[in-house]
Amino acid sequence: MKTCNKFFAELLGTFVLVLGGCGTAIFAGRAVGFLGVAIAFGLTVVAMAYGIGHISGAHLNPAVSFGVWANGRMTLKEMLVYWCAQIIGAICAAAIIFAIVKCGNIEPGNFAANDYGQDLANCGPNYWNINALGAFITECVLTFVFLMVILGVTDSSHANGKFGGLAIGLTLVLIHLISIPLTNTSVNPARSISQAIFAGGSALSHLWLFIVAPLVGAGLAGLCYKWLACCKECKKD
Repeated sequence: MKTCNKFFAELLGTFVLVLGGCGTAIFAGRAVGFLGVAIAFGLTVVAMAYGIGHISGAHLNPAVSFGVWANGRMTLKEMLVYWCAQIIGAICAAAIIFAIVKCGNIEPGNFAANDYGQDLANCGPNYWNINALGAFITECVLTFVFLMVILGVTDSSHANGKFGGLAIGLTLVLIHLISIPLTNTSVNPARSISQAIFAGGSALSHLWLFIVAPLVGAGLAGLCYKWLACCKECKKD
């Protein structure tokens, strides 16, 4: 598949992820709650996995691409192309959401931005006040889990790929249920960048954490899965 095809597939897929997930949080969050928002993010991943997965793999997330690169399944150049597409797609979706907000009497809250501490706790009674270390651990560990599942179900030599998209989407739902009250759930730097640009304030000043922590977790998962797969092959020999 040509690089340009993969670029536009990732751009479109990430656009849908942010529009579907963050759009649900902003426009319907009061009605559907954390569970509804978690399901919305999971559904968008499932839809895009089966819709564009055969073109680009449907990473939709710079952390996923970084983990895949660390695992040795893509080149550095390919990863950077994916990153550009994902960030552009996410920003375009956030811009659409922002435009809709400005066209009506809509209270966007913190614009579904990722944050932590009192700044996030002020968003509602169901959020918790944790410090930067707690937020970093949350994002790093959950991204690690997310990538381990992704790398496992997309391992062509061992996995049944027919249900891969469903497994990934359900894992993302679980991750959101755990961490929405703590960080509003990133595990995706593109999603964090896009919302922070329009939210500003502490979401922008704390953005570094929601870029670094997911990348660290993803990189560790890429290396860990590579080691586990290698050990399994060694036992066979």
